[in-house]
Amino acid sequence: MKLLTNRETRVNKLIAVSILLLVLIIIPLIIKNPYILHTFIMAFIAIILGMGFSMIYSTGLITLGAAAFYGIGAYASTLLSMQLGLSFWVALPLAIIVTGIIALGIGFIVVRAGTFVFVLLTMLFGLVVVQVAGSVRLFGGWGGITNIPRPSPIPIPFYGSVEFVSREPYYYLALFLLLLIVLIFYALYRSRIGRAWKAIKQSSRLAQSMGINVYRYRVLAFVVASCASGAIGSFYVHYYQVVLPDMASGFVSIYIQIYAALGGLEFYLLGPAIGAVIMTFGFELLRIAEAYQPIIFGALLIGIIIFFPGGILGTLQRARQMPTLYTRLGERIRAWLPWRVTKPGK
Repeated sequence: MKLLTNRETRVNKLIAVSILLLVLIIIPLIIKNPYILHTFIMAFIAIILGMGFSMIYSTGLITLGAAAFYGIGAYASTLLSMQLGLSFWVALPLAIIVTGIIALGIGFIVVRAGTFVFVLLTMLFGLVVVQVAGSVRLFGGWGGITNIPRPSPIPIPFYGSVEFVSREPYYYLALFLLLLIVLIFYALYRSRIGRAWKAIKQSSRLAQSMGINVYRYRVLAFVVASCASGAIGSFYVHYYQVVLPDMASGFVSIYIQIYAALGGLEFYLLGPAIGAVIMTFGFELLRIAEAYQPIIFGALLIGIIIFFPGGILGTLQRARQMPTLYTRLGERIRAWLPWRVTKPGK
């Protein structure tokens, strides 16, 4: 079998990404069904949330409050647009800044606590966010806030303006946010920061002995992932025009974990994408059993951890390596045999 060079591999990946991007761009031109476009929009949201979880995991930490900053971004954007009268295009970046500031303050505390305590503290923080959103009148209480304004029209020269009154503009806006966040995450993973995250995940003590500030790099990953969740939370509320405390609930955090675990925890970009697409479309298929979805998805998460710890991509990767593993095992066995199997005439 001919082995591909690194250059050929990069070219093949670039071609695959280009084809996928072209398909995503032309989908609204081919599919006019609003329900299907809505499902794609929800899949884009899920991918971003899953990638945020994976970024934190890339530093060796697991969060149980991933949905908390999704809700913080949503409420921040809602209050900025409804209380201060700001448009979505101003509320979105401001909501990201608010989410990042809160994540920085929380990250300084929870990251220093250690890996196990980090899990518990992020879970508790998610519960606090839900209770505050449901109890404080400013946040609308448990009934939430409705009639959130849509994004204002975008003027385009020689075309007119794009108005957010149908699924297509929201589809392209969600796709744009997804591509932007993917590029930012990819650049970070390929940079010195990403290499530091990788070293920390492999061994935090060894990384620290090499001069890597484990605490700062973990806080950075926590803040960046939280900002991405806050950004898509802002989009969500202006798309749905309603915000509820349940957005930051533990069930949503469980779904986010499944997105990453199903696709493959070691594949920080492609893994959450595959897992989120499968889960989102599967969620729609299981809508008839909506009351049992937390049970079904919880059991699915346990099954993935036990039987498929590498997720879909990890399982496929091991399957591709099986012939090589069998070959090496055969060579080891032949080397340890008390006799040597030789061809006739030798």
